[in-house]
Amino acid sequence: MLQLGKTKIRRNVRERTGNPAGVSDICFRKILNIMEVSSTGRKVDPVYLEKAVSYEAYKLMVDELLAQGRTTGPNQSGDFIHYTQLNMQRMHRLEKTTEVLPAVKEAIASIRRPQTWLVLTEAWCGDAAQSVPVIYTLAQLNPLIDLRLLLRDENLELMDQYLTNGTSRSIPKLIGLDTATREELFTWGPRPAALQESFMGMRSEGLPYDVIKEELQRWYNKDKTVAVQQEMAALAARYAVKVS
Repeated sequence: MLQLGKTKIRRNVRERTGNPAGVSDICFRKILNIMEVSSTGRKVDPVYLEKAVSYEAYKLMVDELLAQGRTTGPNQSGDFIHYTQLNMQRMHRLEKTTEVLPAVKEAIASIRRPQTWLVLTEAWCGDAAQSVPVIYTLAQLNPLIDLRLLLRDENLELMDQYLTNGTSRSIPKLIGLDTATREELFTWGPRPAALQESFMGMRSEGLPYDVIKEELQRWYNKDKTVAVQQEMAALAARYAVKVS
């Protein structure tokens, strides 16, 4: 009986999230047209950019921590260390398997305005492991995009300026900046829009955390990085050139 109940929950969640992996390049172009993006005019303090590290340096730091039996952040429990180990495996796999959509390549290549993509993250965060390698892959397509990573729990003052729904320190949180002025252009995170909507629905239904986590993983596996690619490209391409 318990297993049957669990199966029913899974079916309901699958119906709500749909099949994002079937999104076409035509649909991506629609995203470019309808996504509402507004710059707040906020500027990120240069101290945060000075503290931020490259994707490669971030992975090296995490590998060194794992070698010491540790992870990032104040929670050094066995569970969080185990999550970090799994996340590093996922990140390496996504680096090798992510296939960038043609329309996304075109959108990223169109960027002529230097941008800094500053990502607040932690090594134990499962959503970050699913998204940050994809963001890295996209940033590699254009030398005008500088991807920098910053640990959330060491920079809560900045994190608290970018709360999800005004209350949650959810990560990853990407802040897209004009490199020259440090002015905020756009933000993204902590999950693709469709998945975030599903997540909030599951939370409101009171589903157990383990069930929610399993459904998130299933969604990411089915999506095959399509949603992250499309949303990031749509946001960044909105600011492809500097408006004079």
